[in-house]
Amino acid sequence: MISIGEALDLILGQVRVLPPTRLPLTESLGRALAEDVFSPDDIPPFDNSAMDGFAVRAEDLRGATAAAPAALRLTETIQAGGYSERPVQSGEAAKIMTGAPVPPGADTVVKVEVTEEREGRVFISEDPGKGANIRRAGEDIGAGDRVLERGDPIRPAEMGLLASVGRAEVEVHGAPRIAIIATGSELVPPGNPLGAGQIRDSNSYTLFSLCREIGLEPERLGIAPDEYSATRQMIEVGLDYDVLLTSGGVSVGEFDFVKEVQDDLGVERLLWKVAMKPGKPLVFGRRGDSLVFGTPGNPVAVMVAFEVFIRPALLKMMGFSRYRRPVRRALLDEAVRNRHGRVHVMRVRAREEDGRWHVRSTGPQGSGILRSMHLANGLIFIPTDRPQLEPGEEVDLVLLRDDLV
Repeated sequence: MISIGEALDLILGQVRVLPPTRLPLTESLGRALAEDVFSPDDIPPFDNSAMDGFAVRAEDLRGATAAAPAALRLTETIQAGGYSERPVQSGEAAKIMTGAPVPPGADTVVKVEVTEEREGRVFISEDPGKGANIRRAGEDIGAGDRVLERGDPIRPAEMGLLASVGRAEVEVHGAPRIAIIATGSELVPPGNPLGAGQIRDSNSYTLFSLCREIGLEPERLGIAPDEYSATRQMIEVGLDYDVLLTSGGVSVGEFDFVKEVQDDLGVERLLWKVAMKPGKPLVFGRRGDSLVFGTPGNPVAVMVAFEVFIRPALLKMMGFSRYRRPVRRALLDEAVRNRHGRVHVMRVRAREEDGRWHVRSTGPQGSGILRSMHLANGLIFIPTDRPQLEPGEEVDLVLLRDDLV
């Protein structure tokens, strides 16, 4: 067995970043940029009003109050999308809408709520100070600024940035084609009645959703029974994909055929067995450019293996510059034991209190107790050299989700 860190480094060392492709901006959500993006213009491109009001010269508002308002002559109305070349002179005001260019001569915008219009004049009862309520040209982004970097994810904010700098298309890294196979003669699909000795397939659905969660479109190829020829036929199809994910059949049982089939189909096995619980019998290999992951059959082991090894590998393949979740330090709220001789990856509820993270087990930690993942928002890693940790001791925490924090 090798350590979690050694296994992850080995896996990531085999990952090739998929080549870039050009997509319409609206189809790029969830992808990683394959180029640095620079702005050709200032954003905003001109000084503009931050609200509906009046563009004025600040010197005309000195001492303005509700009891003694400044009275200025109205000259024009400037709408968003329009502009004015007429300078605002002393004693004048131009009515202006949010987003409209500030006219020459004006250096301040007064919000409409502190004004009153009468007989061609506007009475202003407040002096907001010179420069108030004006968004300056380039205050968000300057012409020539690098706004996004290669490897950045495209999320809603990034898509908005790309649109704002005029990008109708963008160069992104490709998304891997992923095949998923569940193995086991005992498995039946959801919706089918259970026969004697049978259980429902949850693993392929879990793997499917974990891939979808990071923006991929995996294909479930079905359930391979514990029989050599059927397993071979299905895995042979899966090896035509960029990544093949299997669950079950990777241990040492009499009917575990996955490793044997991989060998016969020319998969170079690079890893088997990691010093962790759950997830010890993890198989990783490759054939040509295809990566092959064989996870254990227990539902929690499948999810832990995906989180610790497969997810970062897929994100790296997709071109993301940040593909590992950050590790935090957290305080135990209860004593925990680890007497397995392997790192125990424990499912926990994490909460932040007084600037520190605290964690507590989700309950029974068996590899088949999928509810332990449902209740968890984090994983902690109990080292092998500490058979027991006491409340208040620190552990490494990886947050999986924030909806339970």
